[in-house]
Amino acid sequence: MSKRVYAAFRSIGAYVPQKILTNADLEKMVDTTDEWITQRTGIKERHIAADDEYTSDMGAKAAALAIERAGLESSDIDLVVCATVTPDYFNMPSTACVISDKLGIKNVQAFDIAAACSGFVYALSVAKAFVESGMKKNVLIVGAEKFSSIVDWSDRATCILFGDGAGAAVISASDNEKEGIVDIHASADGSYADFLMTPSPGSVNPATKEALEQGLQYVKMKGNETFKLAVKTLTKDVQEILEANGLEGKDIPHFVPHQANYRIIKAVGDKLKMSEEQVVLTVHKYGNTSAASIPMAINDIYESGRLKSGELMLLDTFGGGLTWASALLPFAPNDK
Repeated sequence: MSKRVYAAFRSIGAYVPQKILTNADLEKMVDTTDEWITQRTGIKERHIAADDEYTSDMGAKAAALAIERAGLESSDIDLVVCATVTPDYFNMPSTACVISDKLGIKNVQAFDIAAACSGFVYALSVAKAFVESGMKKNVLIVGAEKFSSIVDWSDRATCILFGDGAGAAVISASDNEKEGIVDIHASADGSYADFLMTPSPGSVNPATKEALEQGLQYVKMKGNETFKLAVKTLTKDVQEILEANGLEGKDIPHFVPHQANYRIIKAVGDKLKMSEEQVVLTVHKYGNTSAASIPMAINDIYESGRLKSGELMLLDTFGGGLTWASALLPFAPNDK
């Protein structure tokens, strides 16, 4: 009888563009203030990619770091999954294919996932399934976004929220149960599709002159409705995954929520009775980077020395679709 295979979260990497856009900068662009943005979102600044810096460029840089930290070569990767809603091109080629090429990964399966802010955890669930089934051994998952490319910079309701960046991780096969991803819950409800969407281009609103004039290529969001549903859904999802695995909030060293809004993060953390030390917070310096948000936050605690081998992480996210997901997993670097 063959041994059971477990999916281990081996490494993390991230990349942020050099340019920083502060709230003070936004004050000169739209009718807003630093105080207003900070009070309602907790965001102080965000990074913006250069005009000639694309989603695949950021993803490839984060991925290269993750592969190196996993102690692997690009040739060891046998699947590439990129979570993004700001692909280099409209659906084809996939950004995962472009990233693979930039990393020198040849003749390997590669595809994108479009689950908005939940994309990285969705990709994690795909990696877990591929590894545990024995189909793949080393899966590269990337969350990368150039959100500045779909933001209407005259819309103060959305332009204050988003930033650019990328994060990546390597998920590898292990025979050690203690290293394996514990559990992942992922779900969706398309009846709330209009809460957060980019209406064009697509088969509903093709890329016509009229669509462009109406600004349908920019992200549209029902802010208040999304906020209320996010708090309710994220809290419920986390409670369910903890209960399913016989855990409580106090058992989690690192709670890594999607970095969309400080008020949402605090509301969920408070309901779960999490301390400030447990809750990972990066929204103040990166804003909402959609699918890149969670891996960028994990990278922050890794590079600061807070994330140690074997420590349990609880990931929790909510995004357009609407989609949501949570995951329980230990950090399992290849220290051999």
